[in-house]
Order: sequence, then structure tokens, then C-alpha cells
Amino acid sequence: MALHATPSREPSRAGNEGDPDIPQEGQVGTPRRSAAFYSSVFAQIDEVGWERLVSSKGDGSASCLVFRVLDDQGRNHLLEVSLPMNYPACPPSIAADVPYLPELVWSKSSRLKNVFCQFQEHLKILQDYWSIMDDIDKVLWVVDPTKPTYAMSHRRIALGDDCYVLLHVDARKPRSLPECRFLGKDRKLDRLMINWRKNRKKWSADKKFHENMSAVLDFVLPPPPSVNINDDEQADCGICYAKHLPTDDELGAHSGSITDYTCENPSCSRAFHSVCLRDWLRSITTTRQSFDVLFGDCPYCSDPVAVKITDR
Repeated sequence: MALHATPSREPSRAGNEGDPDIPQEGQVGTPRRSAAFYSSVFAQIDEVGWERLVSSKGDGSASCLVFRVLDDQGRNHLLEVSLPMNYPACPPSIAADVPYLPELVWSKSSRLKNVFCQFQEHLKILQDYWSIMDDIDKVLWVVDPTKPTYAMSHRRIALGDDCYVLLHVDARKPRSLPECRFLGKDRKLDRLMINWRKNRKKWSADKKFHENMSAVLDFVLPPPPSVNINDDEQADCGICYAKHLPTDDELGAHSGSITDYTCENPSCSRAFHSVCLRDWLRSITTTRQSFDVLFGDCPYCSDPVAVKITDR
């Protein structure tokens, strides 16, 4: 996500005449930055702290700077700052893995430290939002995204019986009622959608997110599946999210079968139907094939997995 800040006042046209950093009428070739530009930028990086600079590239390795910023909860963020040719007369543009960017306050006297500090303040505003998203990921059965970024405001939650709810949390008002879309083909969904429309007013900003969801849906949302599966307890497939495959002649010997493949990574241990894993690996361009075996990565932990192409 990128944003161009709006300067507090526009630079005068007269002030641009003769400026070596701004293309002049009739000028041929690519304009070059002046030595004063580099000297100023290096001094401004020093104000922010060279230990916070992750990388630099562009003209003279100074036109695109990436800084590391820690928020109040110790989360690590990368702030990319791109400097235009007529910087600092015109503001920089910024990009970061956040749901939305701050509106930078900028003037001709502003410096990189001002950008850094404004971004730090913006991270403080987002702390409540990220705490709520962390709570969702910890307490509810999130099936997508498997590796959420700080900018992602959606979650697909499993409700059981191949039913799901797709949530979108407003990063600006994270404690407000989220947008919801129900997915699946089950009578359970009809009841949940009726409850959602009927009980929306029960949503309270003082309650935890999962408590609100359970109250509005009048339904206890299932927790994340445990990675420790007892011998007498079969896990849902990590791809089709069902314990048993459908009873279908086209599935042959796999018709109605339980999960028969488990990721060997002990911290993952997700179970799959080998049929589902085979179809998923075939859809991934990085999958490799050797004889009758497909080699790829686990959809959850990215550790190596392998499954036979045929049942012979």
C-alpha cells in the first residue's frame, strides 16, 4: 500500500527556477540529484538512526529508503520511503504492510525524522486492531489466510460441517460490527444468517470479538483444531475441511474415506486426504514430479510433502 502525502503548501513556481533537482523546460536527459541532496539525506538518516535503516536503493542508493520500526507490542514493521526528484519541496511517498497509511503532514522544512515519527504514531493507533486480529487467530478456527500479514483485515472462519463465515474487520473501527459473508451449503447457515440479522444490535464494543460473534450468531464457534490427534479421534482434512470424503463412485477406493496423510512437521501435523493433497499439489506451479510421486510444500507450514499420483 502506498500513499503520496499532501504538502501543507505548494512550492512556488519561481522557487524552482535553476534548481538542479527539478527538470527545466528544454532540458535533455535524466535530471541528476545534486551533491547537496545526498548530503542532506545522509544527515536526515543519521537523525532517524542508521541502525534502523534496513536497505537503500535508487539514485546513489538514497532515493528509496527502508526503515525498521518496532511498535508498542514489539511487532516489526518495514517502512519504505521514496524521495521524489524535488524532495524536500515535495513530500516523499511511503509504503508499509499496514491496513491503511497515515496522512503525512509535510512542509518544506520537514525531514525524514518527521515521517518516521508520524508512522510510529500511526502504529499506536493500530494496536487495538492488531490485538483483535491476534485474538481471532488464536481463539477461532481460521482457515484463510494461513499466514496473515499485518495489512490483511479479512479472515475465513470454519464453523464446522463445511460451513464458513468470511469476516472483514474495519481497521479504523475494529470493535465495531464486522462485515460478514456466510459460505457453504447447509441448513445451519440459514439459521446463522437469520440470527446475524436479528441479533446485530447485541454487538458490544466492550466484549471480546469471539464473544460477540457467539452472542450474535447464538452459536459457539469451534476453536482451532488441535494438532494432537488421539488414536480414536480423526482430524478434519486441512484442504476440504471434512473428516470423510463424499461417497462417490468417481473416488473409487477413497469414497467416504477418512484422512490418510499427516504432515511430518511435529509443530504442524495437519491431516489431509491424499486425494485432496494430490489435487492441491497439481494446482501449484512449484510442485515437482518424479516418476509417480508429486513433491511440494505443506499448505500450512511449507515443509516438504509427497503424495503418489495414482493409487497403484
